[in-house]
Amino acid sequence: MVSPATEKDLTETSSDGDGWTLSWEGVDPEEEGLREALSSTGNGYFCTRGAAEWEETDPPAHYAGTYAHGAYNRETTILGGRPVLNEDLVNLPNWLVLMLRIEGEEAITLDNVEVLEYRHTYDIRTATLSRLFRFRDRAGRETTLRSRRFVSMAHSHQAAIEWVLTPENWSGNVGIVSAIDGRVDNNMVARYRDLEGRHLDPVTPRTFGPEIIALKVRTRQSNLYISEAARTRVARSRGRSWQAVEPKRTLHQMNDYIQQVLDLEAHEGESIKVEKLVSFFTSHDNAITETLTAAGRHVERYPDFAEAFAEHESAWTELWDVAAIDLPSEPRVQLLLRFHTAHILQVCSRHTARHDAGVPARGLNGEAYRGHVFWDELYVYPFLDFRLPEVTRGLLMYRYRRLAEARAAAAEAGYSGAMFPWQSGSDGTEETQVVHLNPLSGQWDPDHSHNQRHVNAAIFYNVWQYYQATDDLEFLRDYGAELMLEIARFWASIAHRNPQTGRYEIHGVMGPDEFHEAYPGATEGGLRNNAYTNVMVAWICSTAPRVLAMLPTSRRRALRTRLGITDAEVERWGEMARLMYVPTHATPDGSRVVSQFEGYEKLEELDWDAYRAKHTNIQRMDRILKAEGSDPDRYKVAKQADAVMLFFLFSADELREILGRLGYDDIAGDPELARRTIDYYDRRTSHGSTLSLVAHAAVLAGIDPASSWERFLVALESDVGDVQGGTTKEGIHMGVMSGTLDLLQRAYVGCSVHDGVLYFAPRLTTRLDGLRYSMVFQGTSLQVSVADGELVVEVATEGFSHPVKVGIGGEVREMGAGDRASVRLAEDAADIPAPTGPSGHDDGQVLIGHNGRSEQ
Repeated sequence: MVSPATEKDLTETSSDGDGWTLSWEGVDPEEEGLREALSSTGNGYFCTRGAAEWEETDPPAHYAGTYAHGAYNRETTILGGRPVLNEDLVNLPNWLVLMLRIEGEEAITLDNVEVLEYRHTYDIRTATLSRLFRFRDRAGRETTLRSRRFVSMAHSHQAAIEWVLTPENWSGNVGIVSAIDGRVDNNMVARYRDLEGRHLDPVTPRTFGPEIIALKVRTRQSNLYISEAARTRVARSRGRSWQAVEPKRTLHQMNDYIQQVLDLEAHEGESIKVEKLVSFFTSHDNAITETLTAAGRHVERYPDFAEAFAEHESAWTELWDVAAIDLPSEPRVQLLLRFHTAHILQVCSRHTARHDAGVPARGLNGEAYRGHVFWDELYVYPFLDFRLPEVTRGLLMYRYRRLAEARAAAAEAGYSGAMFPWQSGSDGTEETQVVHLNPLSGQWDPDHSHNQRHVNAAIFYNVWQYYQATDDLEFLRDYGAELMLEIARFWASIAHRNPQTGRYEIHGVMGPDEFHEAYPGATEGGLRNNAYTNVMVAWICSTAPRVLAMLPTSRRRALRTRLGITDAEVERWGEMARLMYVPTHATPDGSRVVSQFEGYEKLEELDWDAYRAKHTNIQRMDRILKAEGSDPDRYKVAKQADAVMLFFLFSADELREILGRLGYDDIAGDPELARRTIDYYDRRTSHGSTLSLVAHAAVLAGIDPASSWERFLVALESDVGDVQGGTTKEGIHMGVMSGTLDLLQRAYVGCSVHDGVLYFAPRLTTRLDGLRYSMVFQGTSLQVSVADGELVVEVATEGFSHPVKVGIGGEVREMGAGDRASVRLAEDAADIPAPTGPSGHDDGQVLIGHNGRSEQ
């Protein structure tokens, strides 16, 4: 069982009490990497870690990484005499560099002065990073430096830094160093440092007049050009206003580095303001002739910091209008929900939709997982689907554009259709390493995780859920259906029919668990009949014909002809929807649970108590066991939810329907199947992935509300408290951040879509008082709130699109502009059923109001 969040977890980071601010007091080199990841600033196009502008990059203490969607490069490293190909999301030139020199002495850093006061603040509302740095240097001079910076949400290519420097007890010469540094590598993650990390070659530095410096570089293999330009200006305080001054400027440049030094006189008690406006372009951008010219031209036109920040703030205000989730009765929860929302929007904003972007599992905030795209989008899209569906649409296009590569991968492996990679990067080829470094043993072990073919099921599921939420038939017709049908064809070709049982089986795959790569002692990777995979495939095979039927006749005919989909294939889908094999096994008391995979029950039990006593953290039991010379394949131990995922993705009615259609009436009709299966695996799961906390919290919402809420709180704290012991500094976890937002929406408010109806079935109601958020369903804006024991759904009047069907309290109503529906909540949250579609909503008293007037 997961442990509750400890007091330390809850107090690692303080809030200023306004519900929108995180702050850290004092200098702590061991925590700096974590703070930098958590206070990253981004806009859905590029993102920069929260490193101090004046510090040299020196991991793990300081790492000024900047990353952009699609900026990948592939290099080869010789490991153990064999070439290992590795593609990274590239650490791009450091535009942050601002340094202070007093009287020509060495630049000020945290290490060479006495720190009198230090405060690191992150404003969630505008994703703005601020620092207060008061220090006494070796000459006894006391100085206050206030810094503030943002990456503009208003203009995707813009970023800005503002310094206010105040000499407290001295006057003299100051030199402000403003630079762009292209001498950067991918060097953040210790376990990757044996891999080639140099990805950039210099092209040219340049100036655009006296105020602007610029630098152009190129990725070594992918030939992507990146240009950054910086305009630096200085002003002096004059009473309550600022007066621009022109300092003496000295230029220094190399092929991969360019700087200006701005010299001027400072006077005791008189503040100096430095503004550094930056533009950022890559050769992936549209409507430019060349990146360096574009960067210089744009930065020259930028307004001053105050005006740029006002535009940035306005853009964030617009985003919060559609994305905010308010829960004032739970201040800490509300703070972290906002924090997670801000980070999701910094990686996936409206700017993202204009680029060829996927969802890196660790965002654009670090180099963990090498910036690759996994299945974590399964947890990200539900939040975006109902708020910024155009962003989901753009992100799904990342998969569609790589459909040709997925087809080629399937064909090369001897399959039909499209086989998407477990780890995807620039072009959709498989980026999963063939070896993986175990940091506990120092050994490179074989990596079979490319066998996690369930990523294909996740893509199919994501397209279907997007369509359900948006009714975007155009996307389904032009792109989504082709994706889904090719994935269905892949599953039909990888499955085979067992002549003894007559059932379809899938061999040689891995489930989400990841600790089990093969059977004990096996020489080849892969398992037989992972239950999660097989049930997902059964559902896919029942849904694919529906997708075909929904298409216009001409498009259906054309798609079938172009893809070569035969009647025999469609018939095979129907057979697989009825005849997929789902393994189960008996527990000691004789009751049955879903088996994680065929033969799971034959594995050894692990002595969990012994390992907990021996290790402070057992989340990565696979590494612990391998470091001891053992093998996790031998044991009933899971990293994260696997079979439990079935109860996370499907409602009770949906799962009952799938299993019933497969002929498993004994378990389909068993009301205790979910409870038993979840409990069985909970006791054998280390929750080594933060995604596991989300899945288990969701499935327990209607079974054990107290435990569900406990896990929800741990999931909320997982990044800000770095509960995995050092992983967050390498990049935030997109899945858990967005998953916590979806938990409130899907598991606690009970929001789901079935056959064009948006249903609500709230649970954990005692925790939800005051909850309020907006959502968009099939183009119509809704407001959802919980107050005084009542759930209320209202249709917005402004920008009204069309009536929508809403199911609440056992009734389905078509709601138009200004309509209001409500349901009285049951006192005992555990008594409220899970959302189960049209047949399962019969609790509470329904009130439907038209144009603001309530009717009982």
